[in-house]
Amino acid sequence: MSDLDEGIEPDPETDDALAPELEHGLDLGEQGDWEGMAEYLRDTLERYPGDAAVLCWLGVAETELGVDGVAYERFKACVAAEPGDPYLLAMAGSGLARFDDPAAESTLRSAALMGPDLPFTRSMYGAYLSREGMFEDAMRELSAALALAPDDGEVLTEWGVALALSERPDEAAEAFYKAWEVDPEDGWARSLAGLVLVSVGRTEDALDDLLGAADLRPDDIELALLASLAASTQGEEDRALELVERARLQAIPGDLALVEAVSDRVDEGYEASKTFLEENFVTGALRERLMTRP
Repeated sequence: MSDLDEGIEPDPETDDALAPELEHGLDLGEQGDWEGMAEYLRDTLERYPGDAAVLCWLGVAETELGVDGVAYERFKACVAAEPGDPYLLAMAGSGLARFDDPAAESTLRSAALMGPDLPFTRSMYGAYLSREGMFEDAMRELSAALALAPDDGEVLTEWGVALALSERPDEAAEAFYKAWEVDPEDGWARSLAGLVLVSVGRTEDALDDLLGAADLRPDDIELALLASLAASTQGEEDRALELVERARLQAIPGDLALVEAVSDRVDEGYEASKTFLEENFVTGALRERLMTRP
């Protein structure tokens, strides 16, 4: 959700005295220190109560930490502060969308209208619309974002999501491949490409993508299991078993039943793996990933 790695600048409306403090908080996030970022911005918020930029970025940090309820309140407070920065407004709107807050649509629409030449505002509004099933409007916003930033991996991924949700799998896979080409370390986009191909029966074509994505996302247990089943359907039993064991080592108690179910199918061989992957597993996994809010 955050674009810290793209060097986002603080809100230009931010108080001059606050700007260096906010920048330090963003630096902590860039380093992956979400706990440090959240703690620092909480202290900053005490000195600058109600500041929209601090509230928004604190919400981002708390989202990364899994403190969802608190993050939600930060995003609501940010919107209530009526920030003049469309980027902040789009980020806060996306935060509201994670909680199915009906105010998300108007917030994201306002951000797109305030910043029509910003790929982020247009793509975030389009991303929201596609997940709400409003595909014509979503395509309009995402097309505008692509025109502004044709090589932006996140925009390409959201374009692919909209295509996949509107049942255009071949075009969706192409968009996910383009996103992955922009950033070869983007295991998420590559996993979506693989899952879309499996969903239309092209498991053989999807195998390299699922295996590659699983290697790029070593902590993604579900992806390891999906890749394991795909490998089993293609006769790569050693790779399939390796991925099952990787998932088993990382699984929490709630995941163990699925790990064992996949392990059993791999042991049973090609047909059992193929059926479980294509009929019982991939559809739900793909849908859940497509619906994940940016």
